[in-house]
Formats: sequence, C-alpha cells, structure tokens
Amino acid sequence: MKTIIIAEAGVNHNGDYGMACRMVRAAKEAGADYVKFQTAVPELVIAACAPKAEYQKDTTGEAESQLEMCRAIHLPLSDYERLKAECDRVGIGFVSTPFDLVSIDCLAPLGMDFWKIPSGEITNLPYLRKIGAKGEPVVMSTGMATLDEVEAAVRILEDAGTPRSLVTLLHCTTQYPAPDASGNLKAMDSLATLGCAAVGYSDHTVGITATLAAVARGAAVVEKHFTLDRNLPGPDHKASLEPDELAALVRETRRIEAMLGNGTKEVADAEKSNIEVARKSIIAARPIAAGEILTEDNLTVKRPGNGISPMLWDSVIGRKAGRDFAADELIEI
Repeated sequence: MKTIIIAEAGVNHNGDYGMACRMVRAAKEAGADYVKFQTAVPELVIAACAPKAEYQKDTTGEAESQLEMCRAIHLPLSDYERLKAECDRVGIGFVSTPFDLVSIDCLAPLGMDFWKIPSGEITNLPYLRKIGAKGEPVVMSTGMATLDEVEAAVRILEDAGTPRSLVTLLHCTTQYPAPDASGNLKAMDSLATLGCAAVGYSDHTVGITATLAAVARGAAVVEKHFTLDRNLPGPDHKASLEPDELAALVRETRRIEAMLGNGTKEVADAEKSNIEVARKSIIAARPIAAGEILTEDNLTVKRPGNGISPMLWDSVIGRKAGRDFAADELIEI
C-alpha cells in the first residue's frame, strides 16, 4: 500500500501568492502526493478577543492579536482557483483546508480529491454538516479530541451524507512543535476501531522520525508542515520541514513501504542464494567406514546447507553408512 504524503504548506506562504506557487513547485520536487493550504476568511474564524496560542506568541510576538496575525498571512479567496490551476500545471494534487463555511463554498468548485478537516473544527457541528453533505472523501485530523469526540464527528458526517467508508482519520497532537512524549502513535490503533476507511498521522513533532514511525505502523495518509525557510517570519515556520527534509521524508517513506512487503513469511528472493551458505547439513565428524552405524559420535552439523538437513537428524542416526566418508564430508543415505 502506498502512503499518501501531504506536504502541508498551510499559511507558510505568509500571504504571498508568489511564495505559495514556489511552495507548490518545492512540494512537487520533493515527491509529495499533495500540497495543502489553509483557506479562511479570518473575520469568520477568529473573534477580535481571541488570544494567540503560546507557540504563536513565541514565534510572532504579542503585539498583534490572533486575528491581526491571520489577516496578514492568509491569501484572499480569489487566489485559490489559480493556485489549484498551478498545482494542475505542475502535476501535484491540490488540497486546502477550509476554516469557515464561506471557505467551503470557495473550495467546492475546485474539484479536490478529498476534504481536509482540521482538528479545531472537530466539534463544529454546522461545519461538519456542510462538508458531510458533500458526500465526498474526507481526511479529518483528530488533535485535541477524545475517541468519543471523534466518533461523534464521524456520526455527524455520516448523518449529513458522507459514510465513514469515505472518512480517513489522522491521529494528531495539536502543539507546534509537539513534544516527542505527546506523540502517542499507538492511538492510531484506537482510531482504527471506529471502522472508517483508514487511519494516518498528522505530524507536528520536530523532524521526520514520528512520521516514518507512523508509516511503519500502517498509516495510509501522513501530513507534515513544510516551509521554504524556517527562518521566515510567521507562526508555523519553526515547526516545519525545509524542502530537502521534505524530500528525505518522501524518500524514506517509500523505502519503508518497500520494506513492509506483503506480510507473508516466505523466503525472499534476495536471500535465496544464501541458504546453502548459512544453513547446515549433517556432516561426518570423523572418518566413517562403509557399514559403520551412524551415531551422535561420528556425525556433526556444519555448513554448507546443501546436504541432508539437520532436521532429519533422528532419521539418520542408527543407519549404516553406505560407503566410506572422510571427515567433514557431507553424509549421504
């Protein structure tokens, strides 16, 4: 199974359409399957009184409000149609996460392969109903949520018209960056009990280790923030991968997929030539004369493995030697 890799550009374009296009090309060059943005009308998402998160204060200071910060880094809704066209031109899948009902309407005509629901909207009933009514595939992040809250959100999507067979759930820890100890990748197993299409992981930890571990645990979809430069101003750059790191994530994910194989325990083609070298056979421990009884004293087990298997030891012991054998010679019966 190929893991879908989403390169999360988010708002790391800092409201600059040209930079957003450069991110599209960087994601394509890194080998990602999709590049994902965030679509919002800030005034419809954030009240003037809403505080910044601590990580946002750390990265952008406290002088401006959360609303003012988001106004500065979001693209206007009119940019998303041409951003989708740029993705089509480059040859990478386009997705953007809507954060309000108007943004859902903006993205609906663009023909995205799936809707991406962010963790913060998992308790937003009107929002969930509107996306659920589309009856289209959904990928939903589950940060900050209990299993019961995730189940409730899935039921809302179902009741609105999107069966859970079209819903993929991403385990996530909503902190930027997320401490390693908060990763709890085994929670993917809990999400799998809800009977949705698949589970995956949206990674906010530092580096690519957690994402790769999720791939090894069977994540169908992984998502990771990236930036053109971690030193750029803005709330999410510090917790994002740079293009060369994103490329490494893609490369190592594909290696892991190859390593996972089909799950059948069998002899790999790569190791067949080593069977004779590494396995052992029943060997004469000393010179044995024709007619001599084969015993534990005159037999031993040594390499190579192209003779009688030691698994047949009990059936060889007690037989008569059919001919003379030199020491270290493969036994024949």
